[in-house]
Amino acid sequence: MYHCHMHLYLAGCRKETAKIIKAMEPFERFTHTFMESEGIDEVSAAKADVIWLGLQGMDAREAVQTMIHVKRKEADLIVFADRSQIALLTNELSEIKDIWTMPMEEEELRFRILRWQQSCKRSMDCWQANHYLEAAIDNSPNLIWFKNTEGVHLKVNNSFCEAVNKTKEQVQGQRHAYIWNVDEDDPACIESEEKVMSTRKTCIAEEEIQVGDERRTLITFKSPLYDLDESVMGTVGIAIDVTREREYEQEVARKTHTLETIFESIDCGVLCHSLDGARILSVNDVALKILGCDSKEELLEKGFDMIASSVMDEDKETLQKKIEELKNEGDSTSVEYRVKHRDGKILHVMGNVKLLEENGELFYQRFLLDCTEQRIREKRNARHQMELVQALTIDYSLVCFFDLDAGIGNALRNDDYDGSMFGVIFSGDIVFKDSMERYAKEFVCEEDREGFRQSCTQERIRTELRDKKSYCVRYRIVRDGVIEYYEVKIVRVGIWEGHYGVVLGFHSVDESTRSEMEQKGMLKDALSQANKASQAKSVFLSNMSHDIRTPMNAIVGFTSLAITHIDRQEQVKEYLEKIMTSGNHLLNLI
Repeated sequence: MYHCHMHLYLAGCRKETAKIIKAMEPFERFTHTFMESEGIDEVSAAKADVIWLGLQGMDAREAVQTMIHVKRKEADLIVFADRSQIALLTNELSEIKDIWTMPMEEEELRFRILRWQQSCKRSMDCWQANHYLEAAIDNSPNLIWFKNTEGVHLKVNNSFCEAVNKTKEQVQGQRHAYIWNVDEDDPACIESEEKVMSTRKTCIAEEEIQVGDERRTLITFKSPLYDLDESVMGTVGIAIDVTREREYEQEVARKTHTLETIFESIDCGVLCHSLDGARILSVNDVALKILGCDSKEELLEKGFDMIASSVMDEDKETLQKKIEELKNEGDSTSVEYRVKHRDGKILHVMGNVKLLEENGELFYQRFLLDCTEQRIREKRNARHQMELVQALTIDYSLVCFFDLDAGIGNALRNDDYDGSMFGVIFSGDIVFKDSMERYAKEFVCEEDREGFRQSCTQERIRTELRDKKSYCVRYRIVRDGVIEYYEVKIVRVGIWEGHYGVVLGFHSVDESTRSEMEQKGMLKDALSQANKASQAKSVFLSNMSHDIRTPMNAIVGFTSLAITHIDRQEQVKEYLEKIMTSGNHLLNLI
């Protein structure tokens, strides 16, 4: 798995020696890069993983000390030295990996290189194995620890440290009491470890520990650790935290108990049976009561075969077909049927059937809900609603509801019993556009037809009802050759945003319209007579004004002349006579 690239540095080595070293074939997963110098190159030495240092012609102690000083700590130092030089290196032997005594035969040199390669490979294999083991231990979610025979923790993993909320440095080298913050070591723990070491067998137990404010449940596996002489030198432990699993098991047990209680106490009947109906897997009391039986055995004795015998004959075929529709696991269907009890009482049952699988076996799970009271209430409410609609729409021959978005509606009331006008067009599921067009074409008066069409489009209705709650359209129809006046009243329902529902009411306004038109005619005649009278009065007043003004002008004029010619009696007399004549004329006129 690993790949090891090594920098090899040959410092002061003879050419023949260097040639042999560079010619060696690296082992699998190893690659080499060579560096070479006649003396000591500190830069190369600092990079090297392995250094071969030839001491021939050098101050042995000084050269070795220099190399020890500049090389990396983990780098191996192999020295080529004469026998006389070895004695000079006594103080540096601890820093030297190996000393190869010169002169050395070529075969011996190759042998030593091979041994060095094998040593490197063993070291790397050991590193890999240790790395794998450390990674597996430290990254395991389980708690892992190693103890000596005295119960001291020699090594623990990260999960162990997280559990006790301490670092490895705090844990390793300590006993149970310190680690778990208790007054003394757990006697049960000591006993189990002593048993493991004495019997040399793995001990499995469930233990509870306190971690802060939380108690955890662990399943522990403790096994013996062996020394080189196969004597027991301690124990290794692995603990699996099953706190959540135990809580889950308890929760499942509680929920199972709750479900069993619900199964027996709910108002809904539950029945599970095999595909052929021969076996009833489970049934609660409510289901038995609905089906008119006291026990599962009685249900079977009465001939239960997918369908209970108490189901009314008229509904058995429908129920059978619904069940047979289920082909795959998870398929479900709902069906309503009736059950007749021995006392003649008939129950309305809303049933749901689902095909399920458990332990490789398919079965039917059925729910039975007694909806008798609900059906009675629905019929009563429907009747009450119809009566209410009849009462509120007493003046309307036809009342329909339409969804303007879908363009679909239905009749709420239709008093056109003979079907002569509304009955055929507005029945069943009504398509707004088609029904209104057919109605306009067959019944609306030709002169009003186009206006009716434009006034009763979905878009026009939506626009008209945007700011008001109702909208009326008057028109004339032709029925049996007679023209009648009609009106359609359109009222919006619900919230007028996002949902556009309307109610249309058609009713005859013929009588009221004709009465209104008659009243308008009488008013017109009266107005004409009043205008004539007013005109006659104006003529009369004009004539009277003229007839009065003429003698009045004479009276005023001759009076003025008389006053002016008062000294001329003959003239004054003439004026007074004319004044008298005009006054008598005026008096007669008045």
